[in-house]
Amino acid sequence: MPIFSSQTFDDPLLNFATVLIAGIIGGELIALIRLPKVTGWIATGILLRQLQLPGMQVTENGVNELDNFLPYMHFVLGFIAFTVGATLYFSSLRNAEKRVGSLLLGEMLITPVVVGAILLFIGPLLPGGESMTRNPAILLAAIAIAGAPGTTVLVIQEARARGILTRTLLAVIGLIDMVAVAVFVFVEAFLGDNVGWLFALQEVAVQFGLTFLIGLSCAGVGILLTRTVVSPAFLGPTMVAIVLAAWGLASGFGASGGILACTFAGIAVTNLRHDLVRSCEAYLQSIGGVLFALFFTFAGMRLDFGLVPQSLALVLLYFFARLIAKVLSAYTSMTLSGGTSNVRKYLGIALLPHGGVAVGLILLVASDSSFDPEVKEIVNTVGLAALAINQLLGPSATRLSILRSGEDHNDRPRLLDFLQEQRISVGLIGDSKEEVIGSLVDQLYRTSKIELSQDEFIKQVLERDAEETTCVGRGLMIPHAILDEGTEIRGVLGLSSKGLDLGAPDGRLVHAVLLLATPEFERNRHLEVIAAFATAIVKDMNLVEQLYHARSPAHAYDVLHADDQAELNYFLEDAADRAGLREEELSELEKVNKREIRT
Repeated sequence: MPIFSSQTFDDPLLNFATVLIAGIIGGELIALIRLPKVTGWIATGILLRQLQLPGMQVTENGVNELDNFLPYMHFVLGFIAFTVGATLYFSSLRNAEKRVGSLLLGEMLITPVVVGAILLFIGPLLPGGESMTRNPAILLAAIAIAGAPGTTVLVIQEARARGILTRTLLAVIGLIDMVAVAVFVFVEAFLGDNVGWLFALQEVAVQFGLTFLIGLSCAGVGILLTRTVVSPAFLGPTMVAIVLAAWGLASGFGASGGILACTFAGIAVTNLRHDLVRSCEAYLQSIGGVLFALFFTFAGMRLDFGLVPQSLALVLLYFFARLIAKVLSAYTSMTLSGGTSNVRKYLGIALLPHGGVAVGLILLVASDSSFDPEVKEIVNTVGLAALAINQLLGPSATRLSILRSGEDHNDRPRLLDFLQEQRISVGLIGDSKEEVIGSLVDQLYRTSKIELSQDEFIKQVLERDAEETTCVGRGLMIPHAILDEGTEIRGVLGLSSKGLDLGAPDGRLVHAVLLLATPEFERNRHLEVIAAFATAIVKDMNLVEQLYHARSPAHAYDVLHADDQAELNYFLEDAADRAGLREEELSELEKVNKREIRT
């Protein structure tokens, strides 16, 4: 028996090892020129495809041995969808609903209309574009909506990004894919079966209803198991089982995609039992590099750059049409919803990556017998070739938008991390301290978990203010309570552009009320927060003007978390260097207050 044979090197585990090692090397090499590793993984996959390795070949007769690895691809894609769905924690999306809703509407209307119009009116004028008729143009326009949640999440993690742009991006990337599936199902039913638009809408409702029930059921079973049988050590594996079950059931029932079921499962888990999501992420974090390196290298192997020369003009037209549509959709949506300047300018570029859902939709067209072969061929050729370009350039576009917005490497703990957008409100009203504090406490309890009853918390805050006023002067008030429970400082910020007459000792109207709930062991950080705010309003009138008159919670967040606000919102690792300044800052504020009261 020969030692080596044709089957020696096509063992699946050996193939996994080969792809993983090659992907790791490609990712590290591309990182040396400051590009996202995911770009290197995808490029490595494209090169591996050309090598036609044993067990990973795409033959001329249509046999694709890469299909043997689809279960793994589906698992990672399902996990990505579950994680993206888990970012939709409704209480944390407070103040972001308008941005999210506007963008989803823009993606549903602006993106497909712009892409479809460009393809339909310009496509036939290009070389080889005579086959770009109504049906392929509309199908490609629907597919153009889809994004790449996995790529986007990975780039954000690699860039260690945090901010309003990042938060908006994480909130919408999963929902955009859901919109893409909905529009595609409608278009496919309308064009392919030549049915009316009412029947097409019914098909969309059936697909979403089915995957919603599957995702909710899987999440419910998982949560029930964690409450009754499963020990804390197996919370993570249980969440993995939810992902596998949701995808498998969606496929078994013939739904359009397991990605919807996994997304719904993530949404259900994060809102019913939020701590379980962290368990799942922590469980897979240690092998996250393996999962993603393999997934994106395999994804690159499924993209054939040999398709590009066949319809190069149409491919480039589709690529740029989608880029224009994404930028126009994002800019219009963010302008109408009052988004900050960074979000308006850079969100569209950040949405450029095109991923797994788009591949799935293209394959659905190829398997639909109601479409003519010519329609299938042009959708497959143009769609996959443009997708290959997007997969290579998209991650860098997202990374560039994060870099230009100033949100990269912002994940280090800062003094005011507890003041996220959902914990900031503008247009604060109230005729008394009791009314104002009661309103802010209500917001605090909606966005934070506090064991002390709400009435008892309000009582403690008012008693402390009665002992010594918490109006620190110059339009700032910092009511607070020290709690026996909790693991971190929590708080909300209310802003009033007009100002509130709350009897401040300096006689000024109060424009900012910072309500703090501080655990006993966080007293030092409590003092740092008070000192930082107090010093900022004394020394930085530009900050005061921007903060007191912020147009939205997102604008206020940008003011507080801007890089040039190091004096106010510094990194906690620098706190030790500032410890000696705390007493001096508080003393300075006290002197200022006394001078203003005398005058």
